[in-house]
Amino acid sequence: MDSIILKCAFAALTALAISANPAAALEQSCRFIQAKPDREACYKRQEEELTAKRKPAAPADDGKTLETLRQQRQDDDAVYRSINNICRGC
Repeated sequence: MDSIILKCAFAALTALAISANPAAALEQSCRFIQAKPDREACYKRQEEELTAKRKPAAPADDGKTLETLRQQRQDDDAVYRSINNICRGC
C-alpha cells in the first residue's frame, strides 16, 4: 500500500513541476498586449487560472484516516451491541 501512495505522490509532484513552467510563460504574454482592457482581462484570466491550480490538495494523512476509520468501527460496534441488548426475546 505504501508503494501505491509513493507512486501517486511522485506522479502528482511530476505533474505539478511540469505545469509550473507554462504559468510563467502566460504571465509574459499578457505583458505585450497593447490595449489596456484586453491586457487587464488577460491578467484577470491568468490570476483565476493560477488560483485554481494553487488550491491546496487534500492532506495525505493516511495514519490519521486509518485511525478515524478504526474509531468509527469501534463506535459502530458499540451501537450494534447496545441495540442487540435492548430486546432479547420480545
